[in-house]
Amino acid sequence: MEMILWRHAEAEDLMTDDPTLDMDRKLTKKGEKQAKKMAKWLNDRLPKTARIIASPAKRAQQTAKALGRDFITLPELAPAAIGEAVLKAANWPLAVDVVVVIGHQPALGLAASLALTKKKMPWSVKKGAIWWLSTRVREDKEQFVLEAVLAPEEL
Repeated sequence: MEMILWRHAEAEDLMTDDPTLDMDRKLTKKGEKQAKKMAKWLNDRLPKTARIIASPAKRAQQTAKALGRDFITLPELAPAAIGEAVLKAANWPLAVDVVVVIGHQPALGLAASLALTKKKMPWSVKKGAIWWLSTRVREDKEQFVLEAVLAPEEL
């Protein structure tokens, strides 16, 4: 299995103490450019069968739309998500196809640490960046591999 954790690109700051408005934050102009850059890089590498799942937050939806592919919106990937929910939504490590998860911190960092070490650690995924993880079997043992970590600024 391959799982790509993609943090939404740069978004507007939350200008209020009302957390319900967090879901409506949009990408900034810089964020739109970040999403397009990363989407192009991903589209050059993703199989057509890749499953794309995204948070319902506007900034994650905009990031997902940059791929120009169909995607599924999952409420369990919303900003308050937990790492275990991300892995469950992706069906890690059992899924057959590549899964792209578009979501938020700290859930993506926690999901990466759980997937690779089976421990919860506060790893940080930069805005607009991807962490590409995979599984493989060597000598009858399942291994978890960090294939790539890439931020839009590196493209």
